[in-house]
Amino acid sequence: MERVGQVLEKVREGNPLIHNITNVVVTNFTANGLLALGASPVMAYAKQEVAYMARIAGALVLNMGTLDEHIVEAMLIAGKSANDQGVPVLFDPVGAGATPYRTETAQSIVKQVATAIVRGNAAEISHVIGEAWQIKGVDAGEGKGDVVALAKMAAKKLGTIVAITGKVDVITDGERSYLIRNGHPILTKVTGTGCLLTSVMGAFAAVEEDILFAGASALVCYGVAAEQAAKKAANDGPGSFQIQFLNELAGITPDDVRRSGILELAE
Repeated sequence: MERVGQVLEKVREGNPLIHNITNVVVTNFTANGLLALGASPVMAYAKQEVAYMARIAGALVLNMGTLDEHIVEAMLIAGKSANDQGVPVLFDPVGAGATPYRTETAQSIVKQVATAIVRGNAAEISHVIGEAWQIKGVDAGEGKGDVVALAKMAAKKLGTIVAITGKVDVITDGERSYLIRNGHPILTKVTGTGCLLTSVMGAFAAVEEDILFAGASALVCYGVAAEQAAKKAANDGPGSFQIQFLNELAGITPDDVRRSGILELAE
């Protein structure tokens, strides 16, 4: 856990600029979460400026929670610009599998933009690579498949690091894999916690060259912050938890991570 704490400190010291093209439901929460953590968020969507913004960012996060053709065009412009400058691109295929348009859009983006990390639930990731999994709206069913095997398959098919989040998070490059056993069920009761997570992973990827470990570190820190917030506010409901979670993202320390983080190498 020592190294995870070091990456957290690098985020705080580096204050990386994270360019988010995200959905309208979570924009405010995402910006506040990144600020609390110690990163610098920017939300730029106009196709006239996204190429420039992506070039100067520490990471670019593409989130297709609320889709239209203009957003998709902006994502592709920004993604290709980030690729040209070596800026890591993180992709969150929200709701892939819920409608043909979402699935086709997700598959089109990963074909046209080189991603550093693709993060989603099992249903979303499976539909990005054309595998069947349960999905309802933009939320995954539990399913009965092997999530580690699915993540490895997706990483190899897409040629990127894949993170599948759920009760236990898995992140893999197809060869090395980590399991993260931090977090709290109340995260599922607050809209946007998954979307913010992808942006937090972007902040870690912006400061750590080992992108797989950067993603794993983000998952640990995020999960520990959620656990600490839940201890203080879960009984008061999701609204109180959301506010306390932002406080914990601001206050989490390397000592908290060393004390509570659970990071395992998977077979």
